[in-house]
Amino acid sequence: MSGFIKERLIDNNAALVQLLGLCPLLAVSNSAINALGLGIATIFTLTVTNSLVSIIKPITKKEIRISLFVLIIASVVTALEMFMNAYFHELYLILGIFIPLIVTNCIIIARAESFASKNGLWLSVKDGFFTGLGFALVLFIIGAIREIIGQGSLFSQAHLLFGEFGHSINCQIFKEYQGFLVAILPPGAFFVLAVLVAVKNKLQK
Repeated sequence: MSGFIKERLIDNNAALVQLLGLCPLLAVSNSAINALGLGIATIFTLTVTNSLVSIIKPITKKEIRISLFVLIIASVVTALEMFMNAYFHELYLILGIFIPLIVTNCIIIARAESFASKNGLWLSVKDGFFTGLGFALVLFIIGAIREIIGQGSLFSQAHLLFGEFGHSINCQIFKEYQGFLVAILPPGAFFVLAVLVAVKNKLQK
């Protein structure tokens, strides 16, 4: 794994190190599929916005760059929201307000300002994709752990994202499991995130 990728996935992970995007990270990660859906949306948004910001950087005036970046992000998210509403309607309804709230995710504006506006197109695409992938991986891991502990299942409602194929990967890990409610409530997300941060720091030391 190259240093460029490793930095974005592990060493400087947006969720575990920078602790950005905690609102969707904690609110949506009550199941693996919800987390995966928002994670993919975030990867798409970061990749596309980084690309557009890099392309227009030669003609962008310094005084209006932040406003222009926000406008680009909002446009990309609006298009994404319409796409999900049309083709993944049930998942779109579950994720609800957190799809349009991608616009306010600090990770996206931070990468646009600190990296894409200062680098070429290919590097900006890579930065957006792997930064988004690092965030999505943490989101998915938290969602999977919370779903297993909270409901005893994994990939429940996978058909919302994968269609008919999703029914074949829905797995009930614990039979006749009564569930652990705290795991799928907001406090459960804080507990799991804290454990992941602690494990990462321990392994790196």
